[in-house]
Amino acid sequence: MSKWMAYLHRISGTALAVFLPVHFWALGLGLEMDGFLAWTEQPLVKFAEWGLVVLLAAHLGGGLRVLALEFLPWRDWQKGLAAAAAAVAFAAGLAFALALLGSGAFAQSWPQKPVRFIVPFPPGGATDISARLLGEKLTQIWGQTVVIENRGGAGGGVGAAEAARAAPDGYTLFFPSGSVVTANQHIYAKLNYDPEKDFVPVTNVVSGPQVLVVPAGSPYKSVKALVDAAKASPGRLTFGHAGIGSQTHLAAENFLYQAKADAVSVPYKGEGPALAGLVGGETTFALTNLAASIGHVNAGRLRALGITSRTEAPQLPGVPPIASTLPGFENAGWFGIVAPAGTPKEIIAKVYQDTKKALDTTEMKARFYAQGLAPVGNSPEEFATAMKAETALWANVVKERNIHVQ
Repeated sequence: MSKWMAYLHRISGTALAVFLPVHFWALGLGLEMDGFLAWTEQPLVKFAEWGLVVLLAAHLGGGLRVLALEFLPWRDWQKGLAAAAAAVAFAAGLAFALALLGSGAFAQSWPQKPVRFIVPFPPGGATDISARLLGEKLTQIWGQTVVIENRGGAGGGVGAAEAARAAPDGYTLFFPSGSVVTANQHIYAKLNYDPEKDFVPVTNVVSGPQVLVVPAGSPYKSVKALVDAAKASPGRLTFGHAGIGSQTHLAAENFLYQAKADAVSVPYKGEGPALAGLVGGETTFALTNLAASIGHVNAGRLRALGITSRTEAPQLPGVPPIASTLPGFENAGWFGIVAPAGTPKEIIAKVYQDTKKALDTTEMKARFYAQGLAPVGNSPEEFATAMKAETALWANVVKERNIHVQ
């Protein structure tokens, strides 16, 4: 019997030596694959993992038993002690292997309570609209409520700072517009957060153009008429936006830069309030996200003069691209998910996979389309690369337009 146990111990050890490195290498690659987490839920995969647990524990315990009881000239009491040690080794190996599996099980069972989406602007803007649409679908997928918490102020900085301080357990996620994590660090002399160190990219959820809008009773009925007026009377026209450094602010600054015109910036505490001010005649124009302004345009409260995409937006037929007046002009905004630094990779992968699953549904595509938004759902790695490129782009724009807050 001892001879066969020795053979079994040797064979299992050889198998483990070959299989374990390959197994964990494949596991590392698998975590980067679409649908990997769902695949690990398959019964055959779970059975294989449990087989590995038992094999590893048996190898550790059986090896000590063979060594202690069969090959060493120990007395009976010493052999009894060695047998007890073998049992402890078996239990320790089993507990260790279960702990390894348990970390994956934690990610699979997440979330077990409501998840917060911190939105750094008040309700009514495109960031808020996007977060609420996605939150409704993820609530269905997760079986846990996604709670939208609006924390406006400082061009998104107030919400960003709160999200950066949150526990990295996946239960607090940050849903910013692009400028909050790619441009604010170039605009504000002091930030209570570091976009690169405090957050981990998860996925770009949606993107969409901005639309140049004026009050319904405005005398300006084309992009050219507005640009001509701004050039004729520098500093007389005003434009509202969601706050210094916000996407709506940067879009307007980019527009004025390309038009070689000037107007007075009027910051509000969010895109919703900026639109309300424009409807009320407090400002002359705004370059707002299509998702936020389309309702006002369709209701006749605002007039759309131009769209920042290269082609017409199907949601606003007849509204020409601004590029038809300012050749080469283009601007777009995006809204995505980042997580506090230190959030487990398994949870990052799950949030990405489930968000992509939500965005791929016909229902969500239609709902976002109605808002003038296009689903993106890129991987964390792709999102990180895109954010780095945009950060460098806005650094140049901010410098050229001399946009700074002390």
